[in-house]
Amino acid sequence: MIEGDVLKYMPTLTVGKVTDIRDKGGKTWVKLDRTNLYYDVSFLQSVDESEYKASSFKERERSIDAYKGTGKTIDDLKKFEEEIDISTFTPSGGG
Repeated sequence: MIEGDVLKYMPTLTVGKVTDIRDKGGKTWVKLDRTNLYYDVSFLQSVDESEYKASSFKERERSIDAYKGTGKTIDDLKKFEEEIDISTFTPSGGG
């Protein structure tokens, strides 16, 4: 598994391209571009690139707008992302 690979998170069928890979707490985590979230690799499956749909300009703008007015710069957010300990997060959601 390398950056740029197309993977599917099987519990939600989310498909994205790998943008980062981290090892924390004995687990490997992969960040997908579609959601900008990290996923445990044991729940990911390689899929054909035809299943990948790039986000539209409008969707990207909406995600950037979410940070406006917070006083944080993109560099601040990137630094936070690098320093966060993802092993302390508990998965939650549908199921």
